Amino acid sequence: MSKELIVSGKAARPGGLAFAALFVAFSLFLLSQLGAQTTASPSSQLFSRPSFWPAVGVAGMTAFGVLHLFAERKNRHGGAKEALVWIRALEYLLWFMAYVWIVPVIGYLLATLAFAALLSVRVGYRTWPPVLGATALGFCVVLVFKAFLSVKIPGGAIYDALPEGIGNFMIVNF
Repeated sequence: MSKELIVSGKAARPGGLAFAALFVAFSLFLLSQLGAQTTASPSSQLFSRPSFWPAVGVAGMTAFGVLHLFAERKNRHGGAKEALVWIRALEYLLWFMAYVWIVPVIGYLLATLAFAALLSVRVGYRTWPPVLGATALGFCVVLVFKAFLSVKIPGGAIYDALPEGIGNFMIVNF
């Protein structure tokens, strides 16, 4: 049985107001950037101008976002608590930024293995099988990207400390 908060016969959506406000702010930002990001060519027909359809899409996004915001302003149950959950989710953005920063230092293979293991521990796995499983999955990701898809990812600075043959092998393959 779900434990929903019922407000005037409808289930309350605690984060609706915060989401609507963020959506309107983002759509207003996009609307403000239309002139700089698209070109208007007055000589062509209206529907074939490069800026017409993006303007229609962003204007619709803004209008419907404002309507959603007005509809949600009556529902104010638990908005701050929900916003806190969203802010806590930004932790994973910091994990990703750390990963992007560390790859050029220790290399794609080591960084992927380390972050796979660390993130599995972070989400709550405390025994060896899931942590090793995440690490094995990380190794498979590196193998697929580097060996099969031939994605060019810069080697880590740590590879310079390895003997020349092994360092070149690691840069090319891992």
